[in-house]
Amino acid sequence: TDPVEYVENMCENMQLYPLQDFLTGDQLLFEYKPEVIAEALNQLVPQKANLVLLSGANEGKCDLKEKWFGTQYSMEDIENSWAELWKSDFELNPDLHLPAENKYIAYIRFHLISPLIQKSAANVVLFDIFVNILTHNLAEPAYEADVAQLEYKLVAGEHGLIIRVKGFNHKLPLLFQLIIDYLAEFSSTPAVFTMITEQLKKTYFNILIKPETLAKDVRLLILEYSRWSMIDKYRALMDGLSLESLLSFVREFKAQLFVEGLVQGNVTSTESTDFLKYVVDKLSFMPLEQEMPVQFQVVELPSGHHLCKVRALNRGDANSEVTVYYQSGARSLKEYTLMELLVMHMEEPCFDFLRTKQTLGYHVYPTCRNTSGILGFSVTVGTQATKYNSEVVDKKIEEFLSSFEEKIENLTEDAFNTQVTALIKLKECEDTYLGEEVDRNWNEVVTRQYLFDRLAHEIEALKSFSKSDLVNWFKAHRGPGSKMLSVHVVGFGKYELEEDGTPSGEDSNSSCDVMQLTYLPASPLLVDCTIPIIDIRGFTSRLNLLPYHKIVK
Repeated sequence: TDPVEYVENMCENMQLYPLQDFLTGDQLLFEYKPEVIAEALNQLVPQKANLVLLSGANEGKCDLKEKWFGTQYSMEDIENSWAELWKSDFELNPDLHLPAENKYIAYIRFHLISPLIQKSAANVVLFDIFVNILTHNLAEPAYEADVAQLEYKLVAGEHGLIIRVKGFNHKLPLLFQLIIDYLAEFSSTPAVFTMITEQLKKTYFNILIKPETLAKDVRLLILEYSRWSMIDKYRALMDGLSLESLLSFVREFKAQLFVEGLVQGNVTSTESTDFLKYVVDKLSFMPLEQEMPVQFQVVELPSGHHLCKVRALNRGDANSEVTVYYQSGARSLKEYTLMELLVMHMEEPCFDFLRTKQTLGYHVYPTCRNTSGILGFSVTVGTQATKYNSEVVDKKIEEFLSSFEEKIENLTEDAFNTQVTALIKLKECEDTYLGEEVDRNWNEVVTRQYLFDRLAHEIEALKSFSKSDLVNWFKAHRGPGSKMLSVHVVGFGKYELEEDGTPSGEDSNSSCDVMQLTYLPASPLLVDCTIPIIDIRGFTSRLNLLPYHKIVK
């Protein structure tokens, strides 16, 4: 059960049951009455059965209509021959039985990597269109697979097409081959192309007007060199793309690929390689000329506090998003685990200080960041321009981090060990179903790190940490040489001013230009202690690029 659902259910039980029955009141029957059970069983006879048949084939045969929704229906008695048969000791149909335990589930995932995707913003958009149309084309032929409890999903990854298939192993190859066949013979009508591009415009637009997703886009645009922003993609889409350009892109995409896959579950090694062989034979692609990284190269932030403050793109939205990010660098697996432990220590006091005491917003959390292999951590607060200025929130985050440093310095050994033990137990939790293990293994494949026993290494690292390791690690990121980036997406409200000094958002009916970012200057609160970023491309073009890095040892 999801923890939130569990808490909600518990709250309901508290209204209905005495204290000792809060956990079990809605699950257990406390009064055993065999006569009630016997009476219920005595009623379960064929003569009292009510059979309901739902079928489109009944249209025109129903002469009754229910009064609420006007749904047509009919009623008739069960045929005498059936009733007489049911009274006798007749032979049961062996096909009619409860489902047996399923031992035949298998997972197939493939990543078709191409350098073509990230060559331009238009290519990224064409790739999104391609994956959406391919999904649309498969909807009808793959319907029977869906009925047979087979599942599939196509994902437009940053660097390639991800194909996910799951279900009963004896039918899975047919579904996988169907997907590859439609990929190999990809086509689209002008009507479908127009429909998908219009849907994609709405999708991009909705991402841009949400402060939390725009803040993520801005942060990654600064950190990941050569990444295309959502605005770049939206502009390329609005400028117009043709069906011919899509078909040309798909031909070029299929011509040169690197393919990796993970097959896990009730499948033999021979069957697994057959999946890959089918992809290779059907698509007949050439190998890539050189190995292609499946991550962006990350810029090295200069020392100091950098501020990128932009206006939100929905004038009717008061919500602001503030993220303060600290870049650590290319680190080891042990250091990554230490960062996880640090953030775990930070979670409760962060919520208590910024949410409960300062009431800055409901959306408050610290995060361990792995940005294309480069380690860092951040604190994010979702607030409202009708209540707070984003720079006040930034200051409060700094205030929290200062208090947190004092808190961990005064941490007892017992409290430190309790958190370490809790994180170890979290990593030692057994998977509840095969898909959880598959997700972990797939992340190793798709990032090309291949450390399939990562959890074991992390647990070993956790056992070696001391309280001083944690304190020194935090202080190292907060010292004079710290690399700090604040990203503010500023909503509209009385605490955020327009360029003329008037409160923003007074004309909530006017729309913003979603084709470009509006950079805002720092107010007196932060102007003396931050370095402004007023042109992301200009800023990142002057920075050093960190080497590609994998956190594997």
